[in-house]
Amino acid sequence: MSQPTAAGGAAQATMRAVVVTRPGGLDALEIKDVPVPVRKPGWVRIKVKAFGVNESEVTTRKGESDAEVTYPRIPGIEGVGLVDLADEDSGLRPGQQVATMMGGMGRSYDGAYAQYVTVPAAQVIPFETGLPWDVVGALPEMFQTAYGSLTTGLDLRAGQTLLIRGGTSTVGLSAATIAKDLGATVLATTRSPKRAGELRAAGVDHPLGDNGTIADQVRELMPDGVDAVLELVGCSVLADTLRTVRRHGTVCFTGALAGQWTIPDFSPFMIPGGVRLTSYGGQAADLPADVLAHQLQAIAAGRLRVPVAKVYHGLGQVRDAQADVESGTTPGKHVVVLDD
Repeated sequence: MSQPTAAGGAAQATMRAVVVTRPGGLDALEIKDVPVPVRKPGWVRIKVKAFGVNESEVTTRKGESDAEVTYPRIPGIEGVGLVDLADEDSGLRPGQQVATMMGGMGRSYDGAYAQYVTVPAAQVIPFETGLPWDVVGALPEMFQTAYGSLTTGLDLRAGQTLLIRGGTSTVGLSAATIAKDLGATVLATTRSPKRAGELRAAGVDHPLGDNGTIADQVRELMPDGVDAVLELVGCSVLADTLRTVRRHGTVCFTGALAGQWTIPDFSPFMIPGGVRLTSYGGQAADLPADVLAHQLQAIAAGRLRVPVAKVYHGLGQVRDAQADVESGTTPGKHVVVLDD
């Protein structure tokens, strides 16, 4: 890789990146030499050290995302690394550890499957940690979604009961560890009884087998219903999920692992009386720097567990990472580390 050159340099600096040139299979992910992105005012250029590989990036590669995505595109909705360039008044300094995620990254503008990425300063979260990049690289989107769902979405408090439907997903496992750290009692579902141990390892108090209906199981444990539910499976089970909640409890719809995002002929009267239904799809600002710092400290102290499925080294293994994410056979986060 040629290094970035200052403005007015004789040659355009280049970097290595994974580019989706057209919608398609894994062969649509091509490693190319592309120009190092030019930083715009109000934006930050980051030297990428690691990034998580997500289902939404598989969707982008297949051409199944919304109209926001155009091609060619460098995917990657999250990343961690070091500040390379930033405005002097941004409060960010070169070499500082930072995380970034969401906000159109990897969709409406190029993302983190590259040696450098530029993003708006507002979605850059600084941190300091001695944790390895493969651990930190698993966190941004996963923890932001989990933490935002539990706080902005559910206002979860110590002593409350939380049901996570879709508990063995990366967000589900992260939410379980965060909820336990907050002092909640956690129930979580899995379609495979063999994976109950993974839920217990994440701190889940009551693993539940999910065959499509779980309301009766939950009510056996919590006759009045749970205080809060994080819905990650989707609309296909939402009516059943709503029946698990106590009066004045809340369901937060965050994901649709089963693929159904809407309910045909939806009627508000499907919501039990007094039960609240909300949703969450937040941004980087929902994971403040002090919260991320607390989570990093908790990981270092062993109080929080990071569900890393596999670590890949170099852009040349991105196809393998996406194939593993798409297969769904290995639970946890898939992380690519860019070694110098």
